[in-house]
Amino acid sequence: MMTDEILKQIAENYGTPAYVFDVPALQERIRSAKKIAGQKVHLCFSIKANPFLIPAMLEVTEHLEVCSPGELDLCRKLKVPGEKIVYSGVNKTAVDIADAVADHVGIYTAESLLHAELLQEAAHTAGKKLPVLLRLNAGSQFGMSVEDLFSVIAHRTDYPDLVFEGIHYFAGTQRKKLTQQAQELQVLKELFARVRSEYGFTLRKLEYGPGLPVPYFEGEDFSDTLSPLRMLAPALQEVSEWAELTVEMGRFFTSECGYYLTKVMDQKQNKGTFYSILDGGMNHVTYLGQIMGMKNPVIRHLKMTSDRSTLKAQDWALCGSLCTTADVLTRQTSFTDLEKGDILAFCNIGAYSVTEGIYLFLSRSMPVVLLYRGMQNDQADIQVARTAMETSTLNLIQQ
Repeated sequence: MMTDEILKQIAENYGTPAYVFDVPALQERIRSAKKIAGQKVHLCFSIKANPFLIPAMLEVTEHLEVCSPGELDLCRKLKVPGEKIVYSGVNKTAVDIADAVADHVGIYTAESLLHAELLQEAAHTAGKKLPVLLRLNAGSQFGMSVEDLFSVIAHRTDYPDLVFEGIHYFAGTQRKKLTQQAQELQVLKELFARVRSEYGFTLRKLEYGPGLPVPYFEGEDFSDTLSPLRMLAPALQEVSEWAELTVEMGRFFTSECGYYLTKVMDQKQNKGTFYSILDGGMNHVTYLGQIMGMKNPVIRHLKMTSDRSTLKAQDWALCGSLCTTADVLTRQTSFTDLEKGDILAFCNIGAYSVTEGIYLFLSRSMPVVLLYRGMQNDQADIQVARTAMETSTLNLIQQ
């Protein structure tokens, strides 16, 4: 964990608001996850969780899941080897697929019958055989029904340039009842067996997103945040005996490596409520689909001066810089001697906030994004992944 002194040093050197991602801690977590899952289980990082972690995750995972042409362009510009990419996501057009084929993407998912047709057309045009995972619907708009999936397999000669390698399955995120995942894996095992017995066809691969939970809020158990994977590991290892298993996750891998630094800019009180106005806000911070104010995330108070005159504990409503009453990060959080100029470090911000925030609202600037790479000569080794950016030009009528 990054110390308060390191975070204070970063805030002083790079300003606020800022995202800071701890790369060594992240990579150590992935190595630990790999040991827990077992050597036969492959790991895939869903880059939508945090695209700024692509290079770091490329070093410790076997695959990256890409869900849009824009994400594919990120990988292209970062020179991600095509064979590392799983190209997933809905609304893949013929042009999108052709671009992916040109990038030598390693494997594709077919979300629908249309996707299968488009993949076949792209493969035929390019004169290539494309490896494909058929995505099975898990009760949402993603993937195809069992009936459609079986139809593709039954009529696989209609897709002579596609190699149907397996199934892609993802049901959701933050799923705490691990009996759900165990039941899903059993159902998938039966599906693989049914395909083999009814169609004489063997599926070899399973790309599975278990949606394992991570803690975010005060009162939750942070003692072993890898415990859900430890509990599920025996079931995953059993799967690896009948399929080439890749476990795909984003939030579970990256959430705890991130910090959001924001400064107290103003303080006031009205009718017994004490407000601290921050230089950030809900445009930068999201926990689980914007339930801010309902629960208190873990926040570290970085005192920027040594003067502690009162040592007084006070409950504060933490509010951002947007002109909306919805911009409340917490409604009641206790701090000792919280003052203007102090820094608050919101923890466990490594997944989604950096891309989910409503950045264009009020034309506020976007935070600097920093990658912490360890300490060098008592100084934080920092890579500036993105400088602070003004958004006003994006909201301007083009002349």
